[in-house]
Amino acid sequence: MAKNKIEKKIPVRKLIKRDRYLLLMVAPCVLYFLLFHYAPMVWNIVAFQDYNVRKGIFGSSWVGLENFKRFFESPYAFRLIRNTFLLSFMDLLMGFPVPILFALLLNEVKRKWVKRTVQTFSYLPHFISVVVVVGMMKIFLSPTDGIVNLAIQALGGSAVNFFSEAKIFRWLYVFSNIWQNFGWDSIIYFAAISGVNPELYEAAIVDGAGRWKKMFFITLPCIAPTIIVLLIMRIGWLLSVGFEKIILMYNEATYETADVISTYVYRVGLLNSDFSYGTAIGLFNCVVSLVLIILANGLSRKFSNTSLF
Repeated sequence: MAKNKIEKKIPVRKLIKRDRYLLLMVAPCVLYFLLFHYAPMVWNIVAFQDYNVRKGIFGSSWVGLENFKRFFESPYAFRLIRNTFLLSFMDLLMGFPVPILFALLLNEVKRKWVKRTVQTFSYLPHFISVVVVVGMMKIFLSPTDGIVNLAIQALGGSAVNFFSEAKIFRWLYVFSNIWQNFGWDSIIYFAAISGVNPELYEAAIVDGAGRWKKMFFITLPCIAPTIIVLLIMRIGWLLSVGFEKIILMYNEATYETADVISTYVYRVGLLNSDFSYGTAIGLFNCVVSLVLIILANGLSRKFSNTSLF
């Protein structure tokens, strides 16, 4: 009868000594998340106080849910939630499939140098600053000498002030986001596609499958778990819109469609120094995002056996 080998537990000190260089490499990342993501969570307690800078957290009076009640009773609450959700939903609906389609189509290109060149150029917009992107948009869409308006006028139309049109704002935001991020977002799909077993394609070719059939019946099902996980993560951000881009793009003429939760928090929390109220709105946003990601994860686990956690 073979004797079962008893595995000896390695002391923590030896593990640390053995992996000390790896731990040193990961230490800055851990420190970053502790300082800028977890430590600030302590200040969420301000949402339940009438916070006074001089008195601090321990000296400020408690008001319970008064700040949350104040937000929901304000005339801006519905508009802010609606605008935030619509912008995020439009970005998800139109922006999420683009990198998937891009990766699937480019994967069918057989010439490696063409594929690499296209990939490289598609990544470049991601590294352009948001400030520069918005500046480029304002130059191209200028009502006086922008190339788009010059083309419209050449065709007999009249100039359009795109950045002052509330109805156009959402489309500008979404399409500029897609242009800037689709190449970078496709990297993970290229990685997933490279992990597909080549024997599946060989078997499909023997059965007479063409490029489209291989794409839809082999590649797409194989990368489906990756797509689902990323979709779950994106759903968690449905009430979170990029603050920097909005603040650079919007103006008083577009408040009706452009004003979102993050910009409102910036105005009331920082500009007006109403820290408790701003924190309460931000905390509400985080709680909703957490609920959304848990629900999306649960539904995914139930219907596709794939989940984030």
